[in-house]
Amino acid sequence: MGGRPRGGRRGRPSGRLCLSFHRVETILTIMAAALWGGGTGVLIPRPAYRFSVPLEEPWRSACPDGHPLTGTGGGWLGRARCAAGDTYGPSTLSATAATAIVCTLLAAVIGLRPELVVWLLLAPTAVLLATVDFAAHRLPDVLTLPLAAALLFLLAVAAVLPGSGGSWTWALLGSGIFGACFLILFLLSKGIGFGDVKLALVLGAVLGWYGWATVLVGTFAGYLFAALYGIGLMLAGRADRTSRIPFGPFLLAGTLAGVLLGSQPF
Repeated sequence: MGGRPRGGRRGRPSGRLCLSFHRVETILTIMAAALWGGGTGVLIPRPAYRFSVPLEEPWRSACPDGHPLTGTGGGWLGRARCAAGDTYGPSTLSATAATAIVCTLLAAVIGLRPELVVWLLLAPTAVLLATVDFAAHRLPDVLTLPLAAALLFLLAVAAVLPGSGGSWTWALLGSGIFGACFLILFLLSKGIGFGDVKLALVLGAVLGWYGWATVLVGTFAGYLFAALYGIGLMLAGRADRTSRIPFGPFLLAGTLAGVLLGSQPF
């Protein structure tokens, strides 16, 4: 008498079990994303080295010692290590760490939504593009244009799956409008390269997926990061007001910030 009804406790173990399962699922997803990022990041230095050439030159086909780059994927896939054992290109550790961190953040924030797979597939190429732009001030067409088409296709698939957190229609509109805006900036300003215009097709789709507020946040963040980088270079005496800096890496970083913030309901 006076005690709690027996039925009052029946729902608790089940609820706790579901909560524990969700936590385990989340942890496993984050771990898998980190492993994916680390595994793909190891492969970035070789294509980054091959792509990082002046605009008028062909892609590199040999290592710095002159050994031909052969193997899987026509020599594009594999570790950045020549026949003599020397490494070349950007730091493997930096590329691996950057890709793993990006993938981990995406998994931790997005969770088990269908678009997470799309973002994880996009992440290694995004790090590759940023690396090449920093090294050679270019964003190769063979990466940006196919990436835009593939991204819209993958988002169309994600949109019809249960639990998706965005809109394919807004992604398509974001790609077109973002690309058009950057085309206008390219025609009116010397600070934007045509590679940035083509990259904008990709980033507009990513940001547009979560709505126009995310587009604004991602764009603002990209310009802010670029401005802070430029100011830092000037304070260090490594640049002046007329110096040009690669814009692609900061657009990509701003897009990541926009996705991490825009994917969360407030």
